[in-house]
Amino acid sequence: MPALPVTTGFQDWDFRPPQSAAIGDHDVPLVSRHLEGRRIALVVTGGIAALRTPDLARALRRRGAEVTALISAEAMPYVGRQALEWATCRPLVTRLSWRAEHLSDAEPFDAWLVAPATANTIAKVASGIADTPVTAALASALGRLEQGRTRLLLAPTMHGSLHTSILERQARLLAELGVTFVAPRDAYGKHNLPDLEVLVAAVCRAISASPLRGRRILVTGGPTPAPIDGVRCIVNRFSGRLAAAISEELLLRGADPLLLLGQGSTPPPAWIPHRMVPSFDDYRAQVLAAVAGGLDAGVFSAAVADYRPQQVHPGKLASGLASLTLALEPTEKVIDQVRAAAPRLPMVTFKVLEGVSEAELLAVARSRLDRFELVVANRAEEVRGEQQSAWLVSASGESRHCGKPAIARAIADGLERLLAASLP
Repeated sequence: MPALPVTTGFQDWDFRPPQSAAIGDHDVPLVSRHLEGRRIALVVTGGIAALRTPDLARALRRRGAEVTALISAEAMPYVGRQALEWATCRPLVTRLSWRAEHLSDAEPFDAWLVAPATANTIAKVASGIADTPVTAALASALGRLEQGRTRLLLAPTMHGSLHTSILERQARLLAELGVTFVAPRDAYGKHNLPDLEVLVAAVCRAISASPLRGRRILVTGGPTPAPIDGVRCIVNRFSGRLAAAISEELLLRGADPLLLLGQGSTPPPAWIPHRMVPSFDDYRAQVLAAVAGGLDAGVFSAAVADYRPQQVHPGKLASGLASLTLALEPTEKVIDQVRAAAPRLPMVTFKVLEGVSEAELLAVARSRLDRFELVVANRAEEVRGEQQSAWLVSASGESRHCGKPAIARAIADGLERLLAASLP
């Protein structure tokens, strides 16, 4: 009898062909259209982090960008010509010709992203040195930046010993001229290239023309636990993933979202600024503090606890009791307190009902428009992980959206209309 094959579970290949949908070899699946129609110059200089730039080019393209790569001679040993040309679907610029590639007059770039940006490159750009194809291109980009015709972003990567007071002065000078520095990832005593999502988000924010740009927007999400004792709490099943998607959408459009997530929420990507709030009382306090500090809008998607125990038991209640009775009391309505504190604050509120018809749901949502500018309404039966559907209801009408990214985009669009109307 033959011996049974040794298996390693998920690592075993069953010899089937790919089951995923086919796309072109050079194509990328679109994640969003934040960079659609935008031309991005990806400038690669001589650090080991250059090996990550083909993936960076494709990450930019996944947001809709057209990417052209320019590379220094020092970077060529780290990343091959064909890899960057394959990733960008465009010829790689390594030298200047009669076409004056460094000037980009015929096809100007919306943004220049230097990643990695070495200490040598930063020093040359700050000193006005244009002695190579890359530094000549960046000298021209800096001039266009000063004329308001492009954006220039640098992602510094270098050994910690190269971070000197000279480098700091040069970086501050460039920042004063309008150059955006993408904060490096600090690890092993070095400035490392940050995650690709961070670099792409920085480019999206830099060139955003959204009315949300620079606006401070509070976003709340997830449950707000009501403690029973020092260990247990009353909590609901909402995850906060929609709030994270909303914050990401606002961030990419140039807003400055403040994301408050109740304890127990699904953690968002690390590059999305957020705070975890451990209980209803902390949630209420932090929301009202944010309102007092000044906001341009608020998105209140948190599943706020409606009830809490009248008494929080110290320590831990004994296990194994025959029964346990909890006396509950209603919690304060935080959105009503926000409205009272900020009567003119544009607010997006959420309404979830169960066991009602679509017409009944929309009627309830419309009834809230006398107090709130936008209402997101859905039936609990339609909230199943990422397969969430919801209606966006405003004074101008209703629209239905399926999936958390689509709902997040619709909310951001609605806020754009509200805040654009308030611009002078």
